[in-house]
Amino acid sequence: MWWPALKQWRSRFKTADGLRGWVRDGVAGLSLASMNIPQVLGYARIAGMPAVTGLYTLLLPLVAFAAFGSSRHLVVAADSATAAILSSALSQMAEPGSVHYRALVSMVALLCAGFLLVARLFRLGFLADFLSRTVLVGFMAGVGIQVGLVMLFDMLGLSAHTHQPLYQVWEFLQALPHAVPQAFLLSALVSMSLFLGNRFLPHKPWALLVVGSSICASWFYRFQVHGLSVVGPVEGGLPVLNIPWVGWDDMLALLPVATSCVFVMIAQSAATSRAMADQFNETVDENADILGLSAANAVAALSGAFAVNGSPTQTAMAVRVGARSQKAQLVFAAITVCVLLFLTKPLQFLPRCVLGAIVFNVAISMIQVRTLWHIRRESPGEFGLAMITALTVVGLGVEQGIFIAIALSLFRHVRHSYQPHTMILKEDTQTGAMEAQSVKAGLQPESGVVVYRFCADLFYANCHRFVEDLRLIAETSHPPVHCIVIDASAITDVDYSAAVAVRNVLSLLQQQHIRVIFGRVSSYLRSDMNRHALSDVLGAENIFPQLHTALAEARLYAQKQSKS
Repeated sequence: MWWPALKQWRSRFKTADGLRGWVRDGVAGLSLASMNIPQVLGYARIAGMPAVTGLYTLLLPLVAFAAFGSSRHLVVAADSATAAILSSALSQMAEPGSVHYRALVSMVALLCAGFLLVARLFRLGFLADFLSRTVLVGFMAGVGIQVGLVMLFDMLGLSAHTHQPLYQVWEFLQALPHAVPQAFLLSALVSMSLFLGNRFLPHKPWALLVVGSSICASWFYRFQVHGLSVVGPVEGGLPVLNIPWVGWDDMLALLPVATSCVFVMIAQSAATSRAMADQFNETVDENADILGLSAANAVAALSGAFAVNGSPTQTAMAVRVGARSQKAQLVFAAITVCVLLFLTKPLQFLPRCVLGAIVFNVAISMIQVRTLWHIRRESPGEFGLAMITALTVVGLGVEQGIFIAIALSLFRHVRHSYQPHTMILKEDTQTGAMEAQSVKAGLQPESGVVVYRFCADLFYANCHRFVEDLRLIAETSHPPVHCIVIDASAITDVDYSAAVAVRNVLSLLQQQHIRVIFGRVSSYLRSDMNRHALSDVLGAENIFPQLHTALAEARLYAQKQSKS
């Protein structure tokens, strides 16, 4: 078993362009570190944990997901959604930052790892299939707006005291007169530099240059003395591995917290990895990603960090700076080791407004305006779904936005199945091809035969449409119809409620001396018809695997009926 696993490991980091690919991803990993290392310090503050634990999430969890996950782009590390869940739930159980609190946070990560492993065993990665591209675009736009709003506080030298986006808007407007002019000017300069750099030289590490020069300028000119807040002291050193332990009562209280985090992890990571895969025309294995998340959270717990997640913001950053594989994340982890050992002191001079401007520019890039415009032009209804998803993320939060996205995708699918296309097929006298017509009263059957197509599976919500169409054909056709041929090519499944309705209408048509023949019956449909006794009501002689044989039988029967 170890040899296939080793081959799979090697294939994850095999590069098509050799040294050039390693150099590209190495530079991307360096740029990613320059942007994300300061950012995770803020996530640690949101989670109520010491700043150094944010750096720990960029060490072993990155390596674990790179080893077991399938996504080439997903960055699994500290994330604002899970950090906010932890702080809001665990602050009621212990003092944030205390030894007990840190043990609770690490235990949540360990529980998440166990739940994710169970989710992988039950192959729950299929949840990503219920996220359409439309709602994914809306989800990413909502996350971009939410993160950008938070970063506006840092860009103007302000502090946010709430995690609810709508309240943050009101708080921002109230605090705007107290904005620090120096922070605004420096943020504007950084934003303009990043915009121009990414526009004209998009593959250069501009963020790295901005971070390095701002740290040097802050140290030389003592920005904190002139009203500009900086990141501040950061503890150094590598993590010490140990197993977190809490009491049984605390363990039971942590179960719902871990469950909430797991739902967010699966849905958000799947949404982000699927969006990146669509962007690069790649495929992902969501179940492998769940296993990668499980491994990442397990090592996060053992290293004293907090729960990690697939981060839309950090993943967008990785793509922006040119990362095309998990090699960039390995370089990122290696740089984090160097920072923990040697560079935590210079990091304290980084201005918060510079960090906010970098993240703000990435957040804005997550709003795919051009794609939204195309969706609006081609499908206004789907554009509405994307907007509802984005507004839900902004108004209620990321976790609620994910569930709304799944619900909207399911609703759209059910709506299409609930109102399926139905049609009458008539043979063109010149070409002999079957042409589609709408189902309406007063049909004129050809030689007493009508060919009817129902373009969906039959289930409890749409079977009434099937019944109503057949009754309309039988009662209003002129001259009277002798045989109805049902093109069942789109029907692969019949549930119990639909089977009852179909049996009733078949019996009604038989009483009216109208024969019903099913054509293009697949093996799946035939199995359901046998199980629900539809075959007994119809008779085996009225079930055909091809349409042309069913149509020939119907015409022969109609001719006999016309002569009699």
